[in-house]
Parts: sequence; structure tokens; C-alpha cells
Amino acid sequence: MINRVTILVMDSVGIGELPDSEKFGDVGVNTLGNISKEMGGINLPNLVNLGLGNIDKIEGVKKSLKPIGSFGKSKETSNGKDTTTGHWEIAGLYIEEPFKTYPNGFPEHIISKFEERTGRKILCNKPASGTEIIERLGKEHMETGNPIVYTSADSVFQIAAHEDVIPLDELYEMCRIAREILMGEDQVARVIARPFIGSPGSFTRTPNRRDYSLDPFGKTVLDKAIEGGYEVIAVGKIVDIFNGKGISKDVHTKSNMDGVDKTIEFLKKDSKGIIFTNLVDFDAKFGHRRNVKGYKEALEELDSRIPEILESLKDDDMLIVTADHGNDPTYKGTDHTREYIPILVYGKNIKAGVNLGTRETFADIAATISDILNIEKPQYGKSFKDLII
Repeated sequence: MINRVTILVMDSVGIGELPDSEKFGDVGVNTLGNISKEMGGINLPNLVNLGLGNIDKIEGVKKSLKPIGSFGKSKETSNGKDTTTGHWEIAGLYIEEPFKTYPNGFPEHIISKFEERTGRKILCNKPASGTEIIERLGKEHMETGNPIVYTSADSVFQIAAHEDVIPLDELYEMCRIAREILMGEDQVARVIARPFIGSPGSFTRTPNRRDYSLDPFGKTVLDKAIEGGYEVIAVGKIVDIFNGKGISKDVHTKSNMDGVDKTIEFLKKDSKGIIFTNLVDFDAKFGHRRNVKGYKEALEELDSRIPEILESLKDDDMLIVTADHGNDPTYKGTDHTREYIPILVYGKNIKAGVNLGTRETFADIAATISDILNIEKPQYGKSFKDLII
């Protein structure tokens, strides 16, 4: 009997290009495999023990002779490769129309509305790397008080501001204003507050990031779980990705390891339902910044915590370790990469060594959770419960 499922999303840990990756500008991408290749290997004994290396055609890690978990990988059926699309599909939604992007910056009618309502002029208005843009424009921002507005290849409107220049409350209010403006034909998936501190030459982002997302357009497995009397606990930016929908309790985190700590704290408590955790550092700190060494070390750091996570599981727990897209730090640019995601499943009542094969959609995760918790299934996805129990 399984009464609680923990989904641990290793944000951006893709494991190889999808058949349609070229359409998204991604050729030869493989986040995990290319990191291992460039760094001369990667040491992930605990994830390997779960079955990571046994996934079909995975590169970069060795197989286990006797994996303790079940393992597989999944295609993404939705039209995108961003955080919102990936997480919503994991939760059982299918996004046919991609979220709008602004590769040349935001048009005048959006910026003028934003400036009028916030009372501040803006800097930048171009696609940019967040860390690079605050280094380049941080001094001017501090001198003028003008926030730095930028986007990326993702569907995002990002506002960077020094916490001593624009207080957090004002920054968050600016994000709420932008969220109201960026709807309808101008809709973006997320508006993101990007606060930082420091002085020119040594600016540092703070953990006070906030994401302002859209409401999911349909009911997810999270909504269905709550309707079924279960608790849904969101760790990290999950609550932002789903705009609070289908969440009964949430906690933000400062880092990957803080996310692991918070997850373990919830695992040790008595609850039934879903714990949904996002570990964002892989993506934000290393993937977008094309920091191969840092990405490798972050993966190895997570791997070292896997035994502690497993030890915290109760007899009626199930753990799913997965990802939401790729972000190959060896690839050109700073964008996400369209890749397969891993699926590792473990629990004391879960079969070991089962190859789940290649799933056709991330939504198979939602369908399986629904099947296991005996709640209404989402519209999309095929359960693999019968394979693992």
C-alpha cells in the first residue's frame, strides 16, 4: 500500500536529445552524458544504485548489476522545453501551444504600460544571462533606480533589482503588475523577481527570487490529490510554477541542499499524499551559466544525500526522481535543451530492477501517481503502476 509519493525534480538534468530536438535548435545535446564526457566521468554511485545507468541508451554513468529501483526515461510531448511546460506535463497537462517568447525584447506597448504603472523607467529589455546583465548594468541601476528588465529563450519577463535600491516588497509588487500586463495575446509563462546585493564587480543574487506564473489551464494530479483528501506539499519553486493551485502547504528553499533538507523534514512527518520538490540549482546556477564543473559537482553533492533520503522513506512511501527538461552546459547559448528525462522509482513496496522503457509523455508520472493513490486520473498519460507493484 502506497500512501505518499515524493517527486524529486532534478531541474534540467536531461539525459539525451529527443527525436524532435533539432526543431528546437538542439543537436547533440545530452546534459548528463556531455557533462560526464567533458569532465572525464561523474561519480554518482547512489543514483546508479537506483538504476540511473540502466536506463536505455543513457550515456555517462555505469550500469548497476542489481539496481534497487525501477528505471526508465520519458519523451516530452508538449511543445516546449521550459520549466512550466515540463512540470505541468509531469502533473498531467499537455501544452500544445508554446508559451510566447520575446527574442528581440518586449514591444513598446508592454514596456510603456509597465513603466507607467510602476513609476520607474527600465534598463536593458533584451534576452540576457541574469548574472551577466547585473554585472553589466548593476552600477547604472544603482545610480538611476531603474530596474533591469530582461528575458531569455524561455517565456519569461525577469526583473533584476538591488535589494538596497528597490526593496523586496516593491520588487514583488512590480512583478505582480507585470503579471497583470502580460496576459492574453502578450502572455508569458512566468514573471520572475531577481533580487541581488553587493557592489559593482561583486554582485550576488539572493535567495529571495519569486516566480509569478499562470494558473494551470486544467486540473492536475495535484488538484485531484487534494480533492481525494490528500495533502500536497510543495518544496522549492513548485508553488510558483503552479501558481499555488493544487498546493496545500509550501516552503521556498535557498539551495539544492536546503531543498533536500526540507524534503527530508517532510518525509519524517506523518502525511499522506504528494511531496513535490524542485532542486533548481542545476538549472539556475550551472546550466544557464554553462558551468560544467559546477554542474558535475552539484550532481555529485545530491548523490551523496540519496542514502539519507531513502532512509527517511516510510514503508508506505514511494520516491520518483526525475527532471523537467535539459540544460546542457556544454552546448551553445544559455537556453534549456530539449531532452529525455530520467525516471527512477523506489520504495519498500516497489519492485526493483524493472525497466519502464521509454515513456511517451511526462504525464505518465501523473497517471501512475493517480493510479497508486486511487484518485481521478488526468486526461493524459499512461500509468506504469502494474509494472512496479
